[in-house]
Amino acid sequence: MVQAIPANQATLGQLKAAFGLQQVDDPAFFPEWATSTTALSDQERQALDRVKANFTTLWETPPLLENTVKMVVLAPLLDLAGFYRPPYRLETETGLTLEMADGNQVIRGRVDVLVLQGRLWLLVVESKRSDFAVTVAVPQALAYMLATPSPARPTFGLITNGSEFLFLKALRQPRAEYANSRLFSLLNPGNELYPVLQVLQRLGPIAVGAH
Repeated sequence: MVQAIPANQATLGQLKAAFGLQQVDDPAFFPEWATSTTALSDQERQALDRVKANFTTLWETPPLLENTVKMVVLAPLLDLAGFYRPPYRLETETGLTLEMADGNQVIRGRVDVLVLQGRLWLLVVESKRSDFAVTVAVPQALAYMLATPSPARPTFGLITNGSEFLFLKALRQPRAEYANSRLFSLLNPGNELYPVLQVLQRLGPIAVGAH
């Protein structure tokens, strides 16, 4: 009988054992998070300032539940990144199954938001409530990313709890590898939604150019 493991209970150890998944330290593997090609407009900065102000106000009465994080923070970011319009397509609560190498176990779950361009999974988004550390969700996000139907192309991930943002990049073939960005946080001076949006804007054209 095949054992089903909930995605939110998956561990890095299980992914390493099943797929040989390894973390890559070379910055050249994941340059997209640190590369900005265009400056934000005044309108974009003003919109992101409103998002931060809205989140900060709501954060005074924690915890912010996952759906609130999606509505207040994630939805405006995806809009400003242009992911609600062609050539992109969004799916929500998409059921995914990742079969382990031995065939006796599968990881199953539902990804919060999936941004697609054609048949390519561009971005896997996992959101959590505000008192949830984003780093705890790394194995869950990677499990979803390894389930991509295009294993030889990179899949990107974003984990957020509203105040923190972590980007991931993963490849399934020719070998299973991943890397993460630095942790962006609204607790830092300034507004770190600016670089978060710039990363999202950078990822979109990469997927379009891959076709």
